[in-house]
Amino acid sequence: MIATDQQGPTKGERSGMAEPYLTVVVPCYNEQENIQRGVLAEMHAYLAKQPWSYEVIISDDGSTDSSRDLVRQAIADLPGFRLQENPHQGKPGAVWAGIQSACGEIILFTDMDQSTPIDQLDLLLPAYAAEYDVVIGSRGLQRANFGWYRRLGSAAFRGLRRLLMLRDISDTQCGFKSMRREVALHLFPRLDAIRRTEAVTGWKVTAFDVELLYLAERAGYRIAEVTVAWENRDVATGKGKSYLRESKEMGEQLCRIKWNELRGRYD
Repeated sequence: MIATDQQGPTKGERSGMAEPYLTVVVPCYNEQENIQRGVLAEMHAYLAKQPWSYEVIISDDGSTDSSRDLVRQAIADLPGFRLQENPHQGKPGAVWAGIQSACGEIILFTDMDQSTPIDQLDLLLPAYAAEYDVVIGSRGLQRANFGWYRRLGSAAFRGLRRLLMLRDISDTQCGFKSMRREVALHLFPRLDAIRRTEAVTGWKVTAFDVELLYLAERAGYRIAEVTVAWENRDVATGKGKSYLRESKEMGEQLCRIKWNELRGRYD
């Protein structure tokens, strides 16, 4: 964990530069209930007050509910916000699609449910002045509205993951991560979830965060982990989530990452 008190660059410091300082990528799959409670307006209210330029890409992952129409309505009067429509690829594919069209110096990807609110960015950005390349949020141990069975499953996943890799990182699964754009463009094409070509159906949780951070560490990028506020605010009902299935799949993916390492696929 790190603590810094420096601020990000001001508009004056970036005068004459056409590119925004920050790109926010928001993956979206069947998020209509979260959109309806005004999360995009929340993001705008924070971002519009900042001294640096920004853009927000809502990267839709082939939603089958009314998410796309709701996003269009919500961002009609929000400068800097745009909808990117993609075929269904799963969350890693949606994030990668957003990254490829991003113009910002720093890219943040954050979940539509805003369980970690956008204002926690204040805690992440100072690390870039300290020359970190990847700055991620950590939920810590106090996770509001997080059931006991999820706490137990999270502890088991964290224990297995730290046994296999990333021993110095506490929380790989917080959906609030940022990195320099050139780092994202370097790492994402190497992810197993991006290279694999099989079709994705429905909601699918992946351990792509683990592989992403593993590749960043392996490449020698400097990673900072910062404790952020987190409360489960996800009210979306159209994803077809299954905690047991997701837990099984994530465990399998951890083992796949380790197997790829042993086979030299990351060399």
